[in-house]
Amino acid sequence: MDDLSYPIGKYIPQPFSQKQKEEWLLDLKFLPDHLELAVQNMDEAQLQTPYREGGWQVQQLVHHIADSHMNAYIRFKLGMTENNPTIRPYEEKEWAKLDDVFALPINISLTLLHALHQRWVTAIRNLSDDQWERTVFHPEHKKEITLWHLLGMYAWHSRHHVRHITALKERKGW
Repeated sequence: MDDLSYPIGKYIPQPFSQKQKEEWLLDLKFLPDHLELAVQNMDEAQLQTPYREGGWQVQQLVHHIADSHMNAYIRFKLGMTENNPTIRPYEEKEWAKLDDVFALPINISLTLLHALHQRWVTAIRNLSDDQWERTVFHPEHKKEITLWHLLGMYAWHSRHHVRHITALKERKGW
């Protein structure tokens, strides 16, 4: 049986390679398209269905991805332009309960993700091998994280949440 919390497994860091970089950049580039296809033709009741017992609703997932990836984009920009900057953690579970998540249709976040991911991928696609070793400091985890690690994490994050939605649709026969 699939793990409903981690339907593609947990993130496993990978060593740097050009092949892996290209795969992860494609994950980021196509996340908006994959997410849009995953939610295509879902009605309001389906969008308000949790992807698993005790999990977020599909609607919350879509808005969460936008929130998370906006933060990721800023983290990359900081890491590319400053020496080991401290990044700002945020309470993602609390953000998922805010009014905008429930009051706005998901197409707002889908549109945002299309624009954001174009900017993000364009900003990082030509980093040198050395630049992928630049770091940010995560105060919550009390450790430095390389841009390479962040790329892998957010590529995984993209696939992870799209799979939450597609797995739900498969289980429900939608």
